[in-house]
Amino acid sequence: MAKVVVVTSGKGGVGKTTTSAAFASGLALRGYKTVVIDFDVGLRNLDLVMGCERRVVYDLLNVIHKEGSLNQALIKDKRIENLAILPASQTRDKESLTIEGVGEVINALQERFDYIICDSPAGIEKGAITAMYYADEALVVTNPEVSSVRDSDRIIGMLASKTKKAEEGQAVQEHLVVTRYDPLRVQKGEMLSVDDVQEILAVPLLGVIPESKSVLVASNSGVPVVLDEKSDAGGAYFDTVDRFLGEERPFRYMDAPKNGFFSRIFGK
Repeated sequence: MAKVVVVTSGKGGVGKTTTSAAFASGLALRGYKTVVIDFDVGLRNLDLVMGCERRVVYDLLNVIHKEGSLNQALIKDKRIENLAILPASQTRDKESLTIEGVGEVINALQERFDYIICDSPAGIEKGAITAMYYADEALVVTNPEVSSVRDSDRIIGMLASKTKKAEEGQAVQEHLVVTRYDPLRVQKGEMLSVDDVQEILAVPLLGVIPESKSVLVASNSGVPVVLDEKSDAGGAYFDTVDRFLGEERPFRYMDAPKNGFFSRIFGK
C-alpha cells in the first residue's frame, strides 16, 4: 500500500512546490516508485518546475470526471525512471475537486506506486483540504518568518481536524521543513532561528533548506533542484529525503560561516 504524503503550507511563496518536486524526485532517485499530484487547480506550476508543461494533455480533474483515464493523464518523468506527475487543471476551479473523486484516484495510484506526494495549494480553502484529506504523513513547509510560521500553525490545526485520519481518531504524522534559511540573517535577528520555529510549531524537524540561487535557477529551467549535484539546496533536500526514509543525517547549513582574519580586521 502506497504512503500518501501531503506537502502543505499556510502561506504562499514558501517553496512548497519546489519542495514537492525535490522530495518526490529524491524518493524516486532512492529507488521508490513515486507519483506527485498537483492540487493547485487553476494556478498549476508543478509541471513547470518539473519541466513537463508541454506534455500536459489530461489532468487530475479529467480523471475525476471520467473525461480521460489515469494512464492518459500520468506523465512519466523523462529523467528519473521511477517518477510520474499528475498535473492539475489550468482552466477549471477548485470546486470541481471532490473528496470522493480524489479518493478513487488515490486508490488507483496506490496499486502502482510506493509514495503518492500531494502538492497542496497554499491556504485553507477547498483545494488544500482535498489535498491533505487522504494523507498518512505531512511535510509542513515554512519560511523562518513570523507570518509564515503563524499560517503553518493554522495548517497543523487543519491536519488534526480535517483529514480522514482525524475522522478515524488517528493522527497524520507531521514533519517540519524550513526553507530559505539564512543563518547570517538569523544571527542579525532578521529572521527566526530553527529552534524558534520548532518551539512555536512543536513539529519534529525533517529538513532545513538554505536560501540558495540554485533553487530559482532550477525552477526556471524545469529541473528539480536535487538533480543539481553542486547545489547546497539539492543536498539539503536529499538529506531531508534520507531522514524521511529513516536514515541518520546531520543538519547542514544551519550555522553562519566564521569570518576569516581579514574579514574581522576590515569588517568584510
